[in-house]
Amino acid sequence: MTRIPLHENASLSRNELLTLKADIALWARELGFQQMGVSDIDLGEHPQHLADWLEQGYEAGMAWMHEPKRVAPADLVPNTQRIISLRMDYLPAEPRIHEILGDADRAYIARYALGRDYHKLIRKRVQKLADRMAEAIGPFGYRAFVDSAPVLEKAIAAQAGLGWAGKHTVIINRQAGSYFFLAELFTDLPLPVDEPVSSHCGTCSACIDICPTQAIIAPYVLDAGKCISYLTIEYRGVIAEPLRRAIGNRIFGCDDCQLVCPWNRYAQASQEPAFTPRHDFDGPPLLDLWAWDEITWLSKTEGMPLRRMSYASWLRNLSMALGNAPASADIVQALAMRRDELSASGMLNDVLTEHIDWAINEQTLKLHAAQ
Repeated sequence: MTRIPLHENASLSRNELLTLKADIALWARELGFQQMGVSDIDLGEHPQHLADWLEQGYEAGMAWMHEPKRVAPADLVPNTQRIISLRMDYLPAEPRIHEILGDADRAYIARYALGRDYHKLIRKRVQKLADRMAEAIGPFGYRAFVDSAPVLEKAIAAQAGLGWAGKHTVIINRQAGSYFFLAELFTDLPLPVDEPVSSHCGTCSACIDICPTQAIIAPYVLDAGKCISYLTIEYRGVIAEPLRRAIGNRIFGCDDCQLVCPWNRYAQASQEPAFTPRHDFDGPPLLDLWAWDEITWLSKTEGMPLRRMSYASWLRNLSMALGNAPASADIVQALAMRRDELSASGMLNDVLTEHIDWAINEQTLKLHAAQ
């Protein structure tokens, strides 16, 4: 480790900053990150892209996307000069994506959400990185972010050379695909910056063509109100019937646009044990999950990204998946019993009633058609 004393009002030479940057990249790898890049606070064309997107109303009511500081890093963290952008792979060793999506009796959960909640884990790693930097140069100004606060993380990653925004709006790396988390360290250190990489999507439209709900309405333009990830995680209301059928057995998030991306043939399995699938969430039977009461759900999902949704949303999403499952009298019985139980306990709201009744009707129609 190179130790560079940094006293108050002192400045580092360019050679010292280059050495420090190389050390930061090494420390980041030792902490489990696969790549590090540095950008300045000019986010290029990305703020205008965000403004155009918001003007079209594609944020689906996510008011926090309108925060002005999102496109002004120095306003969010005063004195910021550079942003260290980091990525960490999360793909399980055996993704089983095709297998589970092809079995409508099983629940599909986005691959990033199968293990421990990445927010705390990665934030602790970023803090350790900052601590190592402080050991080398003395106190400096910084603030860490992991999918939190108004940070335009994908734009920052693109500006730092970690990849480019694909037509599905997810960051793609030529050597690693797109199955990775992002984190940022805002700092007042004038580190040398990396160059953005050019787009390599070419004429490919696989992600646009595969989207079950046609949420990618144009290259690089996502209508969040149609996106399965938004609908199953962020949205708490009634989901339109055509979208219910398109959601299939996806009960938390969606990976379809990444699944078909040619660059993901280079995706690497995560080496982080915390991201290993927990509690048999990797393709569990829908009826098994439907039987969980709230206490069981809270216990099973503790410390996982699945807590981003509520128990009511969990039941709503499961009821849609059960309605989309192959015809089964057992499913009809399980849906009806749980509806009665929820009603008796006072947990049955209008949203759940709508989706459970829809699922019962879908199953009933399939059973009649099969006779």
